[in-house]
Amino acid sequence: MKTRPVIARLRRLLGSPTAAPAPAVPEATDADKVEMLGRLGVALLQSSRASSVVERTLQEIAREYGWPIRSFVLPTLILVEEAVAGAPGTKIFPAVGDGLRLDQAGEIERLIERASADRTPPAQVVAELDRIRASRPRFGPATRILGHVILTVGFGLLLNPVPAAVGVYAVLGAVVGVVVVFGSLLSQLRLVLPVLVPFGLTILSTTVLAPWIGQDPIQLVAPALVSFLPGLALTLAAVELASSQMVAGASRMVYASAQLGLLVFGVFAAITIVGVHPSAVHPPQLGWWAPWAGVVLTALGYTLFSVAPRGAFLWILAALAIAYGAQLVGAILTGAQLSGFFGAVVVIPLVRLMRRLPGAPPAAVMLMCAYWLLVPGALGFIGVSQALEGDGSALTILGQTLVSIAAIALGMVVGVSLGRESDVLVGRMDRDRRRRAGAGDGARAGRPGLR
Repeated sequence: MKTRPVIARLRRLLGSPTAAPAPAVPEATDADKVEMLGRLGVALLQSSRASSVVERTLQEIAREYGWPIRSFVLPTLILVEEAVAGAPGTKIFPAVGDGLRLDQAGEIERLIERASADRTPPAQVVAELDRIRASRPRFGPATRILGHVILTVGFGLLLNPVPAAVGVYAVLGAVVGVVVVFGSLLSQLRLVLPVLVPFGLTILSTTVLAPWIGQDPIQLVAPALVSFLPGLALTLAAVELASSQMVAGASRMVYASAQLGLLVFGVFAAITIVGVHPSAVHPPQLGWWAPWAGVVLTALGYTLFSVAPRGAFLWILAALAIAYGAQLVGAILTGAQLSGFFGAVVVIPLVRLMRRLPGAPPAAVMLMCAYWLLVPGALGFIGVSQALEGDGSALTILGQTLVSIAAIALGMVVGVSLGRESDVLVGRMDRDRRRRAGAGDGARAGRPGLR
């Protein structure tokens, strides 16, 4: 007896509820795909990633999704083109505005990892990206200013200064912190800050602070300008040039040089007005422990000033300690100028391995802070400023800075290659472990009494 058709007919007559079909997920349009890649590329550029790294990341995302889309990345814009037959369209995404906070950069890295693994629909990825950009920092202005003070003192301790200079670093760091946090609200004022800030600090340092504590006024000013120094831009430009990204590397190098020139112009204008008053007092330096204390304070300062994710402080401190320790070993082996190569080669693969540990923040959070510890922006600023003062040793400092930039750039290229190889190796080990675990479960399931 055929009872199934009868039962189905009775259900329809009685109006019994049936499971509603799942709504169909609309397929992503070409415009959605291009929008997703372009917006992600802009976010990566604003997270202080080199153009070559951003372009490679976008290509990997398109390959994971199976999209025939090409991209061309410059430091200030991204071109995304759909490489299909017919008339492909190209869309421009300008990368303008302020850089992203550390917590935002970390969330974007996690978003890219999830999207690539799950093939998240482009509309959801763009919506999540908008949410990350609109998120408010968990630290207020007062905490960020305090972070800039700690960051300035940390960078100053890396120079192993005289004891009295520590208080000066704190005062100057507070002044610059207030300017950076509240000056960003006035777009027109931001254009002249790279000149006005070093001008005012140099006058204060030359006339009052340097004669009192007996240290070079430029070395007192440099740590406070940590948020203005273009050391990271110089190093990223060298990385792009080393990666055959000639247009991106050259344009970023010109921008960083112009930024450094504005800072030096402010110093030169102040020196021209008040002159240089060297002091005969030369108190002793703090000692060998000062740079290591500076590493700790630098990690804490970055955590507060750049708004790192929750629980990231110890991981940032570990990355900075690794980078600085590798630099010290490199200085012993090859000299101070090439020590940055060892720091970059060691810290990048280790950070990419550390991110796999439970509780670790994304690699972008740790690497951004480590890059700032490696870059020789302060040395370049000191060298150019002292050259304008007529100091004969300034040219030596400038030459050492250029060599350091090239060494760090080469180390970053090698470190990224080693990091990618380590990711492949760890991924293969994870797959083998899961395969062995699956085989073991199957063998146990086939044995009586072990189910």
